[in-house]
Amino acid sequence: MTAPRTPSPHKAFGRLSLPERSYVADALRTETVGGILLLLAAVAALIWANVPGLHDSYESVSHFHLGPEALGLDLSVAHWAADGLLAVFFFVAGIELKRELVAGDLRDPKAAALPVVAALCGMAVPALVYTLTSGAGGGSLAGWAVPTATDIAFALAVLAVIGTSLPSALRAFLLTLAVVDDLFAILIIAVFFTDDLNFAALGGAVAGLAVFWLLLRKGVRGWYVYVPLALVVWALMYNSGIHATIAGVAMGLMLRCHRHEDEAHSPGEHIEHLVRPLSAGLAVPLFALFSAGVVVSGDALTDVFTQPETLGVVLGLVVGKTLGIFGGTWLTARFTRASLSDDLAWADVFAVATLAGIGFTVSLLIGELAFEGDASMTDSVKAAVLAGSLIATAVATVLLKVRNAKYRRLTEEEERDEDLSGVPDVYEQDDPAYHLRMAEIHERKAAEHRRLAREKAAERDALAEVTGGAGEEHDGPA
Repeated sequence: MTAPRTPSPHKAFGRLSLPERSYVADALRTETVGGILLLLAAVAALIWANVPGLHDSYESVSHFHLGPEALGLDLSVAHWAADGLLAVFFFVAGIELKRELVAGDLRDPKAAALPVVAALCGMAVPALVYTLTSGAGGGSLAGWAVPTATDIAFALAVLAVIGTSLPSALRAFLLTLAVVDDLFAILIIAVFFTDDLNFAALGGAVAGLAVFWLLLRKGVRGWYVYVPLALVVWALMYNSGIHATIAGVAMGLMLRCHRHEDEAHSPGEHIEHLVRPLSAGLAVPLFALFSAGVVVSGDALTDVFTQPETLGVVLGLVVGKTLGIFGGTWLTARFTRASLSDDLAWADVFAVATLAGIGFTVSLLIGELAFEGDASMTDSVKAAVLAGSLIATAVATVLLKVRNAKYRRLTEEEERDEDLSGVPDVYEQDDPAYHLRMAEIHERKAAEHRRLAREKAAERDALAEVTGGAGEEHDGPA
């Protein structure tokens, strides 16, 4: 009598399902292009702010005010970029989170445990590192949340350059991790960076969100209905005292992200597909253009590693993020039924954890909120975010390059399509039709090899006859 089989533990970073793999590939392509644009915008901002002849124009444009003052929206260009354009970014983040909850990895509590714990540890440890570093040096603790956020667009742009063969499971882990990271960053902004509340405006924003939800449930369509309503909700949320980007994520979470039988794509997927290029290609790069323009000098760079607040940010991103995400992943695998995929090593997880130390968009935003009113410290913290992200990029580049040869082998295995069906072979192992197609392919190859064998044998026999005949003709003594 055989012993009952023990259920196999959940494999962390296992192969994705085919629909999930297709979604991740599409999302990564857009985010990668957006990350490259983000990088270009950051470089442009640094040049614009640091070239003597251009610096004044950068300040003038950044602080130029526009908007209806009667509605409380007479904001600077930099303010519009941070509160207005980033609402589009968080709207997409809300849709991503909703999709993960209903159709992605987060719908399964066992699968969700790993990225959620990793993300939580990846935020708690950097905050702890900042608090200890800044506190020990007598600095302000106001910036504890600055190093907690990962910039997915920048991280994926780095992958596009140095980690082209990264397995889709690790890419998906980084994407899911960033989605959860964004959720908790939103909660941090809402809870810790809200001072005075205007309850009338907040009530109006909540009412607007209720109308938005009701229209979605009734199946009302048309951008001309939702865009004006979204602008009203955003304006009310801004005037309520809660950061306006919360309106974006709230509306994103309301969209339906599961498909009906007659649908090729859910409304959430469809809208995300339309809005993501706007977010990654315009909103986030413009935010970077007016947020990353800090004056960089020898003294400023020295201050980054000597001031307790800025050193806390750098160490939080480079050390805290890596240890937090790697440690959270290891603890989940150690104390739950999750285990690492057989195709991967812990060195792979460590490399991705270092990549998560690239903090930019949300880190810059939180830095502005944490040190609002202190322009000098705000600029110093921005410089620290840039320095920490650059160091994390350099470390991740080295680690990913070392592992890239193994990644290439795994990627080739994932993408092999010998039967030319358009679906990678690894996803067809349980399909009888796949094996019949492969049998037919191998039979054709076998027939071709038999034909070649007969031809070669006939050529060899003919050559032997010619050689043998020549030998008989000259068989006598010389």
